[in-house]
Amino acid sequence: MKTPPDTFLPGWDPGSLWGGDLSLSELFLPLASQVPWALERTEKALKVLGEPHLSYPTLHVGGTNGKGSVAAVWARILLSQGLRVGLYTSPHLCSFRERFQVGGVPVAREVILQAAGEVREVVHEAGLTFFEAATVLAFHLFRRAGVEVAVVEVGMGGRLDATNVIQPEVVALTNVALDHAEYLGYTLEAIATEKAGIIKAGVPVVTAERDSALVQLFRSRAESLGSPFEALEVARDIQDLEVSPRGNRFRLPTRSWGTLEVASPLAGRHQAVNLALAVRALEHLPARLRPSEEAVLRGCATVRWPGRLQVQPGSDVTWVFDVAHNPAGVRALVDSVGRLGLPSPLVLFVGIQGDKDWRSMLPPLFALTREAVLAQPPSVPPARRWDPLEAAGAVKAPRPNLHILQDFAEALDTARRLAEGGTVLVTGSHHTVGDAMNLLGIQPFPETP
Repeated sequence: MKTPPDTFLPGWDPGSLWGGDLSLSELFLPLASQVPWALERTEKALKVLGEPHLSYPTLHVGGTNGKGSVAAVWARILLSQGLRVGLYTSPHLCSFRERFQVGGVPVAREVILQAAGEVREVVHEAGLTFFEAATVLAFHLFRRAGVEVAVVEVGMGGRLDATNVIQPEVVALTNVALDHAEYLGYTLEAIATEKAGIIKAGVPVVTAERDSALVQLFRSRAESLGSPFEALEVARDIQDLEVSPRGNRFRLPTRSWGTLEVASPLAGRHQAVNLALAVRALEHLPARLRPSEEAVLRGCATVRWPGRLQVQPGSDVTWVFDVAHNPAGVRALVDSVGRLGLPSPLVLFVGIQGDKDWRSMLPPLFALTREAVLAQPPSVPPARRWDPLEAAGAVKAPRPNLHILQDFAEALDTARRLAEGGTVLVTGSHHTVGDAMNLLGIQPFPETP
């Protein structure tokens, strides 16, 4: 199995990847590169540190798309219950600090630097990679902050992901789609097997996967480990869905709280599925952690997860940000955009990593618009950049008028000018959305008090 791309950065100082306010060189450089994908290094480091990941209860979410949204909903609901919550997600949009949240805000830069200093020697002695080091840092930060529960998102796959060292109270699996195939496998079944690797003995599992064969794969894995299993049935469980730029409203039957009248700022049918999965999974928590109905509704109504069909009104255009970065994500985005009643014209601003399936992603996006700007996000590592000119030549008609500019800021300004009075849809990757937000001065999360 190949080494995941997030674990090696040869010959590149990725300060911009980690956010302008915190660079990789301030923390752990040099890190291990191109080492076998395994859990042993992470386990070794955490054991030396006194196993911080076992000092508080955890919730674990994996899947291809939507796992960050589920994690954000969990964290907000548990926060609404009055718990001190740690949230570890990846990747980030604008700053590396976003990956580590305590109490609903990113951990302060100074706190991260101090905590990194406390684990730096262990990180180097264990030979950790980029993501492994970040994961160990997260668990150390959460113990240091005295969290009462931690929500943990899988980075990639599941079975060999560095987060898979935890012993969670509940596991959620969102869905399975072809992404990271060179690292996880070239069939849905192979990818699902990797994702099912986070299922633990006796730990309840809830999934929103709809493919019956993949659901059965998850079910079989759960049954073999004696783990309670539940599969969300979207047609039955999400009732009277209303989608608008303000978010979603729908009814959700539950065993614990009856039928809930749910309102959430997360918009789109796919986000209704993510939220329903999150709520249903919380029903499986032990009584000491299970939230009240009031906390569930308040958490759903106040969740913040930027860059996911995020509608941001501006003085001259409406901005829509979405981090769709694979064909399944693009399909969900295209399905939702038409339901939002956005101002016309709609101009597409897209930047995709070169190792993604942009040939499949671009045609449905192009069908949305008559004008599209293809851009190169500056924070993408050089080895993983796409060639917008190649993409423009590879995607045949029908397609919109294409504008290709080397300078990212100039490209974004061109999209704004083309859409004057209308909407600019920014999508293609976390890098594209984050770099655009940075240029526009949009803060994804509230600052640490």
